[in-house]
Amino acid sequence: MDEKVPGFLGWLSTGNGKVPRIGSCLTLSDHLGACKARWGIGRLNYLVPAGLYAIGDPTSEDPVVVTANYKMSYDIVRRVLSGRNVWLLVLETFGINVWCAAGKGTFGTDELVKRINGSGLANIVKHRRLILPILGAPGVAAHEVTGRTGFSIKYGTIRAADLPEYLDNGMVTTPALGELTFSFYERLVLVPVEIVHALKSLILFGGLIFLTAALAGGLTVGIVAFLAFLGAVMTGLAITPILLPWIPTRSFAAKGALAGVAWSVIIYLLKGGDNWSLPVTLAAFIALPAISAFYALNFTGCTNFTSRSGVKKEMRISIPVMGAMLLVSTLIFIAARFL
Repeated sequence: MDEKVPGFLGWLSTGNGKVPRIGSCLTLSDHLGACKARWGIGRLNYLVPAGLYAIGDPTSEDPVVVTANYKMSYDIVRRVLSGRNVWLLVLETFGINVWCAAGKGTFGTDELVKRINGSGLANIVKHRRLILPILGAPGVAAHEVTGRTGFSIKYGTIRAADLPEYLDNGMVTTPALGELTFSFYERLVLVPVEIVHALKSLILFGGLIFLTAALAGGLTVGIVAFLAFLGAVMTGLAITPILLPWIPTRSFAAKGALAGVAWSVIIYLLKGGDNWSLPVTLAAFIALPAISAFYALNFTGCTNFTSRSGVKKEMRISIPVMGAMLLVSTLIFIAARFL
């Protein structure tokens, strides 16, 4: 660890050597980095060195907060703890946020024990308490950490932004601090990276659809077909997540399909659908909802509405249905060309 650590202010002498002091004010570079990460640019390398940091001028009596080395998590925690004296223990999660890292096992028991021992934390603080994010609980066996290090674990809050309230409340988690939300904004900020992840398939399949439709019916038909496909993809990627609570049914695939039907109606009205042949209309109203459903189903990996077992069950049911819909749509389109 050296002066290149984000927010580095200097060194703080402790009972186990020097610990880097970090500031709580984020720079323009920090904000730009977060924006890039939201769009999936350099996302896997957006991390900070694992280890122990000092926020403010903590003493041996001050609390120890644990987080992941995903830089966005690190930045949020240090920003919300502005004006406080706190030790920040950062685990090596390879640039993955707390919740996902806990599921993968990198925000876990062994890594936490390793960082406690490696930082000499027992020689730096007199108490034996660690404050962990609630979303990190699935990866950590608290009793094992205590047995191996002597440090007990308190699970503080769901959101890092609530840490100040938790600390001011005598480190007691109120129902509100433990409530997991998935607000409009929280859904919206996840959309950009989903779009970036879909770009390759969008270009590949969009280009194929454009060429096929253009060869079959001309340039205008190709453009309309591409726009219809693009709209179906964006309906699944963006519209469905944004409107998630208001679209009926619990199934993400079904939600995407319903939104896809709405998009089918819109493209039909905007692009002169009354002049389409019956087979083309049927093919569009079958294929577009299937496409939207597929991309909406991808969003299950970003939401707290689902469980792993639930997602697997939905995939087993919905993916064959979506495949059948696309197959039927393709056969209708081909049949229309030769009948």
